[in-house]
Amino acid sequence: MDGTGRLFYRQTPLLAKSFRVATYALRDDAPAMETLVADLADVIDAVSPTRRAIVVGESFGGALSLSLALTHPERVDALVILNSFPHFAPQYRLRLAIHGLGILPWGAMPVVRRLTASRLHSAHTHRDEIARFLELTRASTKAGYVGRLKILRSYDVRDRLHELRCPTLFLAAEQDHLVPSLEQARLMASRIPRAVVRVLHGHGHICLIAPEVDLAALVAEWRR
Repeated sequence: MDGTGRLFYRQTPLLAKSFRVATYALRDDAPAMETLVADLADVIDAVSPTRRAIVVGESFGGALSLSLALTHPERVDALVILNSFPHFAPQYRLRLAIHGLGILPWGAMPVVRRLTASRLHSAHTHRDEIARFLELTRASTKAGYVGRLKILRSYDVRDRLHELRCPTLFLAAEQDHLVPSLEQARLMASRIPRAVVRVLHGHGHICLIAPEVDLAALVAEWRR
């Protein structure tokens, strides 16, 4: 949800051994998912103009990746979706989050992230990695965060999942306290041909900075 694209820092060098890797920041003023989908399509066209891309998305990024694959299937070779969902429910949590962030002084957000670290991060994530996470997420803005929450109010691809034809890997953290990742992954996989679910045992919602999570190895194993 931070939208900076910086939280792949542990995974990028591992993936770069086998793939050309691109991350980018989401714009903060996007009025709708369609705008972000167009931006992502432009990134793929710039980085890989002649080949389809393996698109990796975490949480909100997973929702964006699914939306891209449904809108521009010709640009997607495969999907890797981590701790995400086809629709955010219950919706009252979105309304509460939008209202709460609206009145929260944004300078207090690092404190909120620090207080919720034990519920959001994987149990084995080192304190230095959490400190780096807190530093990197300082770049996120209230406008971007709230804007993406508002976009999720109308996001619902449940009835379109059967349209996806690209190979899809769902990664679901077993101890995700923010999103029912495993339940959502199994739901989505049941509606997508050839989809695979892999459970990340012992991990929380924010797991890409955990030492035991190696996206490159997971993708390589899946694509064998």
